[in-house]
Amino acid sequence: MFKRAAILVASCGAVLSGCGADMQSENQEIISNLVEAGFPADDIMVHEGAVYVGLDSHVTLEASREMLQPGKESAEQYQTTNIVGTSVTKICVNPTSSFTSYSRLSAGLDAAIANYNGLGLRITFARGPTTGCTANITATTMSGAGGSAGFPSGGKPYGTINIGTGLQSYSADVNEHVITHELGHAIGFRHSDYYNRSISCGGTATNEGTAGVGAILIPGTSGTATVGGSIMNSCFRSTETGEWTSSDKTALNYLY
Repeated sequence: MFKRAAILVASCGAVLSGCGADMQSENQEIISNLVEAGFPADDIMVHEGAVYVGLDSHVTLEASREMLQPGKESAEQYQTTNIVGTSVTKICVNPTSSFTSYSRLSAGLDAAIANYNGLGLRITFARGPTTGCTANITATTMSGAGGSAGFPSGGKPYGTINIGTGLQSYSADVNEHVITHELGHAIGFRHSDYYNRSISCGGTATNEGTAGVGAILIPGTSGTATVGGSIMNSCFRSTETGEWTSSDKTALNYLY
């Protein structure tokens, strides 16, 4: 099993020392909002001036504020309080030149887009550049063999997915799996095993935190995660198929 991303506290320390005053103030508010929303303090990390939870999910200031707004509760397989609004109908995923230079990442993006479009959801995905986009996501690269993304904000999907160039040495199916997973975060999905990352990652049991209304079970899906039971498991295996499980389909159809 492989970790999706290893986000370490760097650049700005745990107390955010060494950052600019504005960034320090903003990150302090994000962290405070996340703690108030229910995320465990030891699951919140700062990497290169950005705040992450669950190792691979970037949280912006706006998104952290939305987590505290009343009346946001709804049911899902595990979602954040922030989801993509009905004004978004076509999400265009625009790969950078660096991204497209890796053949398996590029093919994995096409396969991930096909995964979503094959379900007949109210939102569709398209590879950019193209026209008719009501929201955009940039697909770019990072080091390692994992990925990172963030949660929706203001009714829009998170604007960037970062995919590790190390995935070039993995199968086409694994690339499809990881990119589908990170797009899942961008439209509001939490990890399916957020409450015990050891289910998919091994090692010590780690709880990312229910975050109050930030991790809500979708009706019709199991509250118990299993190895290989969802594309949204925290960690992936070298044997992943890149295809939806029945639970994933139920969750996506319920929400979108």
